[in-house]
Amino acid sequence: MKKDTIKSILLWTLSVVLMLALAIYQRTTGPTYPVRGKVEIKGETVKFKLLRSHDTGIDAPVEIAVPEGIKAVFRYKRYKSHDEWTAVELSEKDGKIKVGVPNQLPAGKVQYQIALMDGEKAYPLTEEPIIIRFKGVVPDFVLIPHIFFMFFAMVFSIRTGFEAILRRNKTYRFTSITLFLLLLGGLILGPIVQKYAFDAYWTGWPWGHDLTDNKTIVAFIFWLIAWFVLRKKPENRLWPLVATFIMLAVYLIPHSVLGSELDFTELEPHPNQTEITQ
Repeated sequence: MKKDTIKSILLWTLSVVLMLALAIYQRTTGPTYPVRGKVEIKGETVKFKLLRSHDTGIDAPVEIAVPEGIKAVFRYKRYKSHDEWTAVELSEKDGKIKVGVPNQLPAGKVQYQIALMDGEKAYPLTEEPIIIRFKGVVPDFVLIPHIFFMFFAMVFSIRTGFEAILRRNKTYRFTSITLFLLLLGGLILGPIVQKYAFDAYWTGWPWGHDLTDNKTIVAFIFWLIAWFVLRKKPENRLWPLVATFIMLAVYLIPHSVLGSELDFTELEPHPNQTEITQ
């Protein structure tokens, strides 16, 4: 195998590894990633997972395996509302505490908190209430291509940066592919995903402050500039490197930060949802 081929394989492998690392970081640090933890009760370790994102149309299920006889207090209210806190007492059944966080319209949020009870002793699972956002169901035929194009836009972005740093001869080609993937995944499929999930094609600047939308358009603009510069000066290394670093910075911002949300204080009065699934 030729030396250049080996180097190319190594660069592609490194690009994919870096993309996967950034994707995992972005996903696990975002505000929709479940909160996990554990508490010690009656000498047993109780593990829990509290959802922070769920499809609309059905209550978000919370299920915690607990020792026999443990009870719980579940309190909740809609986020950004004038609601009072609603508290519900829960009993262990078949070794589990079960409850459903009340379903909301797309982009509607609920803040909730659970405390396990051993007699009079309370074990709050979190210090602060958890905020969960409900979203519409996004069809796989839209969501999967969106994720595919966005991930590979990142791969080609990193690979373009390596190509520029090493002064190889495919910088313009890789920049073109990155721009194309970002256009398809971020600016065409992205708004369609947003429409399905939150009934709005675009909630970034100038109509909103959704960082997912804003960071996508910023990254696209820098790659577009790099593409135009390289068309005239294929030997240019500055702009593809700037675009690569901007793309990296964009992916270091957790996913869904400052995302779509309903402000219940500005909507028509809504019946207080007190029916809880246990």
